[in-house]
Amino acid sequence: MGLHMPQRVRRVALGSSLAIAPFALSGCSSNDILYLQIPSPITTEGHLIHEMWTGSWSALWIVGAIVWAMMGYVSVRYRRRSEADVPVQVRYHLPIEIFYTLVPVMMVIVMFYYTVHTEDRVLGNDESPAQHNILVVGQKWSWTFNYEVNVGEGHKVTPGEGTAFEVGTPAEPPTLYLPVGESVNFELRSPDVIHSFWVPAFLFKLDVFPGRTGHFTVTPTKIGTFMGKCTELCGTYHSRMLFNVKVVSAEEYAAHVKSLADSGNTGLAEGSVFVTQQAGLNETGGQE
Repeated sequence: MGLHMPQRVRRVALGSSLAIAPFALSGCSSNDILYLQIPSPITTEGHLIHEMWTGSWSALWIVGAIVWAMMGYVSVRYRRRSEADVPVQVRYHLPIEIFYTLVPVMMVIVMFYYTVHTEDRVLGNDESPAQHNILVVGQKWSWTFNYEVNVGEGHKVTPGEGTAFEVGTPAEPPTLYLPVGESVNFELRSPDVIHSFWVPAFLFKLDVFPGRTGHFTVTPTKIGTFMGKCTELCGTYHSRMLFNVKVVSAEEYAAHVKSLADSGNTGLAEGSVFVTQQAGLNETGGQE
């Protein structure tokens, strides 16, 4: 006997409610659903990472839907209809086995290509130089930001000869200033242990290793104040190794760097003369 229409409607409504319940209970907004629970990116490179993220999820959902559809079809089409009716048992099916091998391999190749392509653009591995360079030093347990000082139109002095720095402490986290709409190359160094430079709104983070210089490029697209932190367990006050990111106009950025230089915060502040030396090795590369 079939269901009455009101009962069907109630069941459809119940199923729809159960489907959206996880989003409602988690307090997800439409923006959260759009960005799949990752922060809205504030850089050009962040949008590239978001596109790769959503593209990967879309491919996974498509593959999952196809697999579920095939499973449902096989379960219904070849189900056992009586005690005497036993479906034909097939041990090998060469075309399907080839299909199951080639499709995952092709998916891995495509995803690898887009991952490398996005990584190159985010890390700044291209021929066009960034408009600004900032040397970030992560030390126990805060951050130091070294800005290049522009001393003349079309001329920027080299790091160490004309830099202005800003130092923070666990009690007073520093603020990293960035110009909106202009590309910034970050160089990351550490004088002591491994740290990790993370701004959630960048959709990107990079570990900071002693003896190595990491780098990546961003172009901020949104003015505002955002949070940053260390995400590598680096010691006693790791949880207080915080900083703020303030994206401002190019004029305000230049004025801030100039104010640091005018206040005497000039020179290259790296936290230690050993910031570029590999731990456990001396200057010639031998064991200490």
